[in-house]
Amino acid sequence: MAMIALNIMPIAYISKGLRVDEIVKSAYKPDFQPENITLLETIAANLPGMIFQILQGQDDSVFIPYISFGCKYLYELEPEAIQADFQVLYKLIHPQDIKAFAESIAVCRTTFTPWHWEGRIITPSGKLKWIQGTSQPELQANGDFLWNGLVMDITDRKQAEEKLQESEARYKAILDAIPDLMFRISRDGEYLDLKSEGANVTLSREEIVGKHVQELLPSDVAAISQVAIAKTLDSGTLQTCEYQLPTPLGIRNYEARLVVSGEDEVLAIVRDITDQKQGEVALQNLAQKFAKAFSCSPDSITISTLQEGRFIEVNDSFVKLSGYERDEAIGKTSFELNLWVDDRDRLNLLQQLQGTGVVRNLEFEFRQKSGEIITTLLSAEVIDLDGIPSILAVHHDITERKQVEAQFRLCAQRDRLLAETLVRIRSSLNLEQILQTTVTEVRQFLQADRVFISLNNANLGIRTLAESVDPKYPSVSGWSTNDEAYLKEVRNLLKDNFVRVFEDITQMTVSPKVKAHCQKFQTKASLAVPIMLGDELFGALIANQCSGSRHWLPIEIDLLQQMSEQVAIAIQQSQICQKLAELNTNLEHQVEERTAQLEQKMQEVEKLHRVKDVVLHTVAHDLRTSVMGNLMVLKNLLNQGQGSRGAITASLSPLPPIPSAPLPLSHAQSPIPNPQSPIPISRSIIERMIQGNDRQLTMINSLLEINSCEKQGLEIKLEPVQLSTLLGGTFAELEPILTQNQATLKNLVPADLPLVMADGTKLQKVLANLITHGLQNNPPGLNFTLNATVEAGMIRTQIQDDGVGMSKVECDRLFDLHVRDPQDCCSTSIGLKMYLCRKFIKAHGGEIGVISNRKRGLTFWFTLPLATSSATNRP
Repeated sequence: MAMIALNIMPIAYISKGLRVDEIVKSAYKPDFQPENITLLETIAANLPGMIFQILQGQDDSVFIPYISFGCKYLYELEPEAIQADFQVLYKLIHPQDIKAFAESIAVCRTTFTPWHWEGRIITPSGKLKWIQGTSQPELQANGDFLWNGLVMDITDRKQAEEKLQESEARYKAILDAIPDLMFRISRDGEYLDLKSEGANVTLSREEIVGKHVQELLPSDVAAISQVAIAKTLDSGTLQTCEYQLPTPLGIRNYEARLVVSGEDEVLAIVRDITDQKQGEVALQNLAQKFAKAFSCSPDSITISTLQEGRFIEVNDSFVKLSGYERDEAIGKTSFELNLWVDDRDRLNLLQQLQGTGVVRNLEFEFRQKSGEIITTLLSAEVIDLDGIPSILAVHHDITERKQVEAQFRLCAQRDRLLAETLVRIRSSLNLEQILQTTVTEVRQFLQADRVFISLNNANLGIRTLAESVDPKYPSVSGWSTNDEAYLKEVRNLLKDNFVRVFEDITQMTVSPKVKAHCQKFQTKASLAVPIMLGDELFGALIANQCSGSRHWLPIEIDLLQQMSEQVAIAIQQSQICQKLAELNTNLEHQVEERTAQLEQKMQEVEKLHRVKDVVLHTVAHDLRTSVMGNLMVLKNLLNQGQGSRGAITASLSPLPPIPSAPLPLSHAQSPIPNPQSPIPISRSIIERMIQGNDRQLTMINSLLEINSCEKQGLEIKLEPVQLSTLLGGTFAELEPILTQNQATLKNLVPADLPLVMADGTKLQKVLANLITHGLQNNPPGLNFTLNATVEAGMIRTQIQDDGVGMSKVECDRLFDLHVRDPQDCCSTSIGLKMYLCRKFIKAHGGEIGVISNRKRGLTFWFTLPLATSSATNRP
């Protein structure tokens, strides 16, 4: 009955799930009645699962119109959390089931078949659950997929199935263990019945029943069977016997178990034990292999009692590792053999084994029979050996590895020490500090009793420069000697740049003076490295061991050699710095002298500049007065001759006598014209004279203005200005000159441009100068086009003409000071005006330039900053 219940329960459970799934699907149909929502919610609340509706777009976007509160029980998540991010459910799927889940979704979307999937999830609290998901995807008119479905918790069902499978497996194992054949046999050996389903029997039932064992079995086997049958019936107890039979598969081993099953009959259960026999043989072989592995393992293996640590068995590697023979170790404890360097390690091992029963790769130190300390990684397990708790331990020797690691650490410390010393040498000029720090850190690295640096000087002998010493031993600081014999012997030891290693001072061959010196300072071992400056012996870096003899390691010798090289660099650097200091002192004196001379020259230049300013101011004003006078006279003459088209006559005024400069004879004999007689002058000559004087006046005014700007600075009064208004006023003033030169100006500047910060007067001068440049350098009939745009917080203004172009070099130099007019090499007026234009625009915070057009003409441009709101609102 229990088996039937186990089979029926999953069916009923699935049936219930299918019915609910149908209700869920119908809930999203158009004809679903609203009153059934309550029924749906009731079902959803009582289901151990979750009802859902998912809309999946063509772009794989996911929208969840509905999800029941069963998600809180099933996934431990609120419906709102899932609706906000559907991927949170995907993240809960067991990693081993993600692939099957993705494949089931893909198949469903491709074939439009109902979706059914079972898998595991891991909830946020860490619970493992089995869930079953069912859904019927519906393709919408717009190509989207609508998934209506149900997800249920089937953990209980899965667990029941697993238990059922385990039970069936156990039953199957029991059935497999039962002999393949069952016989009912009478006392005289007749086969009364048999059960042979699934057995490998070559004879049919009819060929066996009714026959006697003597007819079907070999005589020896039949005799054994008859004896066993009689014993079973006479004693009433279970009897067993083993025998062999030839079969088509070869000779097989069988075991027969006989019990009384009725009056004068027995039940014989026959089992094929061929595999068992082979297994026993294999087990014996395996035991032999383990025994060989135990004895031949390269790692030490021991078996000892758990409580006492008494050795029961050890392998050959233990003998090699510990130094104790097998008969010396077996029966003794590890404490009796004095194996533990620290007895507490044995207690720590016992505590861990009692807690977990096993330890892996614990690092311990052991003492060999010779007294040498080794390091091993110990792995051990607690085993039961004939009822005695024992420890099976494997020791892996890592002594060499630890030594290599220690060597690496020493190398790292050495490299760090060398690097730090090099940094100190490069960053410090204090030789005494460098040497003292060096001996201190070298002694710390070597763990030596004394490290010092000595100086070899032909005049001063040998003396100590820096020392670091253990306070227990005498110091060599301040010690020096001039003993020539002693000095010669020490220099000979180091003269060829050899490292001198003395592991035991008493064993080296030296003079009594050197031995006396070693005894005085308690030196037992020494390591001396020469410090060479080129080919010259400067001194030595020496390490002493005073506590006893010492074996100096190669890495220690290498360190002292490299440190001696760094010390030599520091000494050379100090000497160079000393020479540099002397050179700097001389250089400072030279700089002071040159500075005094420069100051004197600068004072002379200032005087010349003052003279230049006075001359410029005086000459410019005198020239300005003279030119203005000439202009007045010439203009009056021109006005007097307005009516005549030919020459204009002018009367010469008498010239003052020049007594100090008599005329040459040729001039004295020439007739002198009457001062009152008129002189005819061409109108064009007077007009050209007026133009020349105007140009000179403009140049003089420009020179005065430039001198004022350079000397006093350019004064700019910035205020918000409407560019279109300013341009209109400027063009009105330029109208006469434009008309005179038959020029036209097209104004394309928008009226709604934002305000700019500008000095109106200076900006008008810039515009007038740019227009005048075009008029003066082109024939009549020039056309100008004016435009302005807003670019990056600036207003860019462009003045384009269709006149003569310029080369790039001329464009680049047009706004420089004293650039010649291309049409008039003797004039600088235009150059001065262009220079002033750039000064004005730069003072506004803008830029100015000129571009030569490809076809013809020039385009002047300049930029001005826009007015800020604060500047616009300013009263």
